[in-house]
Amino acid sequence: MDLKLEVVVPVTDVDKAEHFCGTGLACRLDADTSAGDAYRVVQMTPPGSPSSIIFGKGITSAQPSSLDSLVLVVDGIDAARDELLSRGVEVSEVFHDAGGDLAGGFQAGTEGRATGPGPQGRSYASYASFSDPDGNGWLLQEITERLPGRV
Repeated sequence: MDLKLEVVVPVTDVDKAEHFCGTGLACRLDADTSAGDAYRVVQMTPPGSPSSIIFGKGITSAQPSSLDSLVLVVDGIDAARDELLSRGVEVSEVFHDAGGDLAGGFQAGTEGRATGPGPQGRSYASYASFSDPDGNGWLLQEITERLPGRV
């Protein structure tokens, strides 16, 4: 079985979310369909990703700003951060888990963050964060080499 994850993000303004994903995150528009005023679905795919971001009107009961730590994997955290900044996205400085540079570690939330990339330069250890226009929380996570079994 080959499963691919798609994520549904709750938003208040579909057009604003589409602009943010397209302009700020450089996502490709895959679909934009509606059925009257009560239903609209937009599907966009981040560059290089096999998975898409879905948002719209009438497609989820989740509240905007309720999602935290949606992860976008990048192979160069500084370059990805710089590109997002150049596209108008407000991105945090790069940080890592203050508890150490753990291979396979995960740094969600703001507690326990230490400034700068993971000190040993390992994959899975360096992050930057930003929010979309609705306040949903996103993370960039640098992965340059996948852990065994994750290729």
